[in-house]
Amino acid sequence: MSSGLTARMPVIFFGHGSPMNTLARNQYTEAWRKLGGGAPKPKAILAISAHWLTRGTAVTAMASPRTIHDFGGFPQALFDVQYPAPGDPELASRVCALLAPVQVHLDRKWGLDHGTWSVLAHAYPDADIPVVQLSMDGTKPAAFHYELAKRLLPLRGEGVLIVGSGNVVHNLMLTRSGGGLAFDWAKRFNEMVRHALLTRNHPALIEYERLGEDAHLSVPTPEHFLPLLYIVALQEEDESVVFAVDGYEAGSLGMLSFVAGML
Repeated sequence: MSSGLTARMPVIFFGHGSPMNTLARNQYTEAWRKLGGGAPKPKAILAISAHWLTRGTAVTAMASPRTIHDFGGFPQALFDVQYPAPGDPELASRVCALLAPVQVHLDRKWGLDHGTWSVLAHAYPDADIPVVQLSMDGTKPAAFHYELAKRLLPLRGEGVLIVGSGNVVHNLMLTRSGGGLAFDWAKRFNEMVRHALLTRNHPALIEYERLGEDAHLSVPTPEHFLPLLYIVALQEEDESVVFAVDGYEAGSLGMLSFVAGML
């Protein structure tokens, strides 16, 4: 990819929910389609997915990443989905350079997991834009991820769309079968996050564990929340957050998606 400057790309956080959203047309997937259609077409996409948590940091560096079906118990139609976007080894090397001195492993085995392709299948259904995934080091605290992400800022001026995919609220142990209303604790935590996003209170997001029992129930494990920190870290001072869609699945999955820097 070229390192020439271009229009500053926005940054997007997708609340991806169930992988079955890949096959659905609903309020969430329609919002993802609008996000993809409303942003300038990127030269490449750098994705941070909740589903690639590693020891150390890695970036996909293959020319043709595979579509990973990293789940079980779903219909065959979901396993049949392919998202054949090309990779971008040059972008992978650029990411390594930007994140130095943190050592980043050039990975040629992983590919694109459903945290990435389930949303890109709607936002960019033609799969014609190169996609690279950056893993999250599961041994590091939230502040590490926020500060690491800041080093990726130059990519926004190089035509790279940076997306995070996770969920603000993600507690699979307390889901309500058949759907149902969201739990009160889920709604309270989601509203605290929305307020922090609107007021640029990034410290509150980094220190989300201090937000009480609602936070512990909403984020029992960090991997679905951490991609949000990568996106807010890349929000510039002159940019506000716009909420693309919000809602809940199964009572305990928050579907908030937002964008910063949309032209």
